Amino acid sequence: MRILLVEDDQALADGLSHSLSEWGFDVTLARTGAFAVGALSTQPFELAILDLGLPDMDGREVLRELRGRRQSPMPVLILTARDGLNDRIGGLQLGADDYMTKPFELLELEARVRALLRRSQGGFDHDIRFGGLVLDTRQQQVKVRGELLPLPPREYGVLEALLLQAGRVVSKDHIAQRLAARSEELADNAIEVYIHRLRKRLEPYAIGIRTLRGLGYLLEQH
Repeated sequence: MRILLVEDDQALADGLSHSLSEWGFDVTLARTGAFAVGALSTQPFELAILDLGLPDMDGREVLRELRGRRQSPMPVLILTARDGLNDRIGGLQLGADDYMTKPFELLELEARVRALLRRSQGGFDHDIRFGGLVLDTRQQQVKVRGELLPLPPREYGVLEALLLQAGRVVSKDHIAQRLAARSEELADNAIEVYIHRLRKRLEPYAIGIRTLRGLGYLLEQH
């Protein structure tokens, strides 16, 4: 899925682009309002993340262009340092679908992005499939070849992180961040322990977890 990220702060834009790519999205970065308007007129996107404080125009002008002349129903998430009530109400009244203020938590941003995409596309299937493995994100259950595979919460969290990035290398830090958001702080070797346990559980089903030193883990079928 393609996301247009409209953000002029270089450090933040680079960090967000990296995170969005890790979450499995194809990201186009616009550092100015004019570039954003041009990109919207020439490329299809499933969602836009829009800063209001752009160097050449107010981000609300980009939103007006999108909702006014173009009549686009694409979801727009405003991400800005403007945290006043009037700013939030004004952005939503112009047609934004959600509003987040800086600073923010990456995990919350990911959750809101996925929620907006689900809503805009009539709801996603709650199941994530990989080979004979099916993970139900709503019930938080895992089945392999139709049989329930009971997993402790943290092992489930690790497997979910790997499945959401199936086909990509998932860094240890990314997995740790997701788990830490669910519960208390992790021990230094916790991720390796959970990966080891998952490997043993998945091995009979021809599903493996490859370790790429210095990079992370890759889910694969044997």
